[in-house]
Amino acid sequence: MTEDAVVDVPERDLLTIGAFAARARLSAKALRLYDRLGLLSPAHVDEATGYRYYRADQVERARLVAMLRQLDMPLARIAEVVAAGDGPTAAGLLGAYWADVEARVAGQRTLAEYLRGRLSGRSSEMYQRFAVETVDVPGQVVLSETRHVLAGELPAWIGASLGRLESAARECGGVTAPPFVVYHSEVSMESDGPAEACVPVADEAAARAWVERHGRARGTKVRVEPARRLAFTRITKAQVAHPQIMAAFEAVEEWIAREGLEQAGPCREVYFADWGAAGAEDPVCDVAFPVS
Repeated sequence: MTEDAVVDVPERDLLTIGAFAARARLSAKALRLYDRLGLLSPAHVDEATGYRYYRADQVERARLVAMLRQLDMPLARIAEVVAAGDGPTAAGLLGAYWADVEARVAGQRTLAEYLRGRLSGRSSEMYQRFAVETVDVPGQVVLSETRHVLAGELPAWIGASLGRLESAARECGGVTAPPFVVYHSEVSMESDGPAEACVPVADEAAARAWVERHGRARGTKVRVEPARRLAFTRITKAQVAHPQIMAAFEAVEEWIAREGLEQAGPCREVYFADWGAAGAEDPVCDVAFPVS
C-alpha cells in the first residue's frame, strides 16, 4: 500500500485539510492541486461531504512536494522522487535533475553574455578572436545521412550518424578526409534544418553497392561533393558548444563580406580530431563556408 493511499482510519486520528495545511505550512488550494496531480492524496475523503482528511505522517511528504516544486521540477520527476522515499535513490534522482538544471543555466548564461555583446555593439571584438583562412578542397565521394533535427538533438545525432557512416566506410575503401556536417537550412531550437552528415570514402562503386544493400533504413546516400574553396576558422572543443559556435560562424561570414567574396553553398562543420580524446581547449572542428 502506498503512503498516500485512501485507507479506513478512525476520523479522530485524521487532520482536516485546514489543520493539515497549517501543519504542513501550505494552503488548502495547494493540497487540492497535489491531489489532482496525483502527488499527495488524502488519507480519507468523506463520501457525504467531500471533506478531505490527512494523516499526520503525510506532513513531510507534503513539504517535500512543495520544495521540489520550488525547484521547478517537472511533475513526473517529482512523482519519481517521492515514490523513491527517503534514501540514496531519491537523493540520486534529485542530484540528476539539479545537474541538468545547472547545465541549462550555464548554457543560458553563456548565451546571455553573447547576446549582450551583440546588442552593445561589441560583435567585432568577439569576431577578432577567430582567425579566418581559406583552403581548397578537392572533389570527393561521400556517404551521407540527412535529417531534420532541432538544436537540442543535434550533438547526439551528429555523433551517431558520423559513427554509422564511418563504420560503413570501412567497406567502401576507407575514410579519405575528415567527416563534416552540412547545414542546408538553419538549425535552432525552432528550426530543424535539415542537416547532412557526410563521410568521404575512397571507392564510389563500393559505396553505392553498400547503400543498395544497407542504406535504405537510414536514408543513406552516395553523392559527389564538388571541389570547393572554403573560408574557415578553427575552433576548440569548448567553442563547439552553443552559442560560441554561432560567433565563429558569424566571424567567418563577416570576413567573407569584408574580403569581397561571395558564399557559394551552405555552411558546414568539419570534424578533423578524435572528439572523445580531445580536451576542452583542443582544436577539433573547422567552421566553414564555400566561397567564390
